[in-house]
Amino acid sequence: METVSRLGVVGCGLMGSGIAEVAALGGVDVLVAESSSDAATAGRRRVEASLDRGLRRGKITEEARDGARSRLSYTADLKDMADRQFVIEAVAENRDLKAGVLRTLDQVVTDPEAVLATNTSSIPIVDLAVATRRPTHVLGLHFFNPVPVQALVEIIPALTTSPDTVVRARAFVSEALGKEVVEASDRSGFVVNALLVPYLLAAVRMVEAGAATAQDIDRGMELGCAHPMGPLRLLDLIGLDTAQAVAESMYEEFKEPLYAPPALLRRMVAAGRLGRKSGQGFYDHAV
Repeated sequence: METVSRLGVVGCGLMGSGIAEVAALGGVDVLVAESSSDAATAGRRRVEASLDRGLRRGKITEEARDGARSRLSYTADLKDMADRQFVIEAVAENRDLKAGVLRTLDQVVTDPEAVLATNTSSIPIVDLAVATRRPTHVLGLHFFNPVPVQALVEIIPALTTSPDTVVRARAFVSEALGKEVVEASDRSGFVVNALLVPYLLAAVRMVEAGAATAQDIDRGMELGCAHPMGPLRLLDLIGLDTAQAVAESMYEEFKEPLYAPPALLRRMVAAGRLGRKSGQGFYDHAV
């Protein structure tokens, strides 16, 4: 089985930048694609700032940081992905957007054996795989935020994914990225979000009903259940818009009321209160 030495990452937001950083630290040549040269520059700054934080905190050495930087390059043109052996798209949680990226990658990546992976939180993988001419080589890789810290990756084969693609993806994630793997079936929410999202939405409904404050809910779960972070702080970290998109995808598939985004969540997203990324969510992050 060929070792992956050339990785492509499409999207350099919170997830894409983390995936690119971890892969570069693992010795892989990483090409990051963004939608414009300005976005690519912002992505570079995000990755380099994270590497610098790792150095300051003693998580990595100066040699490791400099080596990772040397293995990272950036582009605003998906055609530059032509020579990649493995590409992970990490664009926004939107079915049409992700399908469009995978369709373009299918056309430009020249190696017919290259793996195309989607970092979706909830969209059925088969819906994205069939947008390409190589559905046997498409699968889901669900990373968790922040990628450099979180140890887990969910691998999600579609009905169309070949067993060899799963084996290659598992080896890459485990060996090159140093992550632990769980395999999930292709159902919206997979393993982690199928359990997590109803819990997070229940916390929003408690605030909405006036049953408790965000602070008391979080403190109760942190101290009473030993959770490292309460549900509303976690929502602010995930991004309320992302959480809403995941909930909508899960509700679309299962029609279970517990997956439906609460009105309060929808209103906060409409108001631009998205959590840490916007500076305001259930908590004020601007101070």
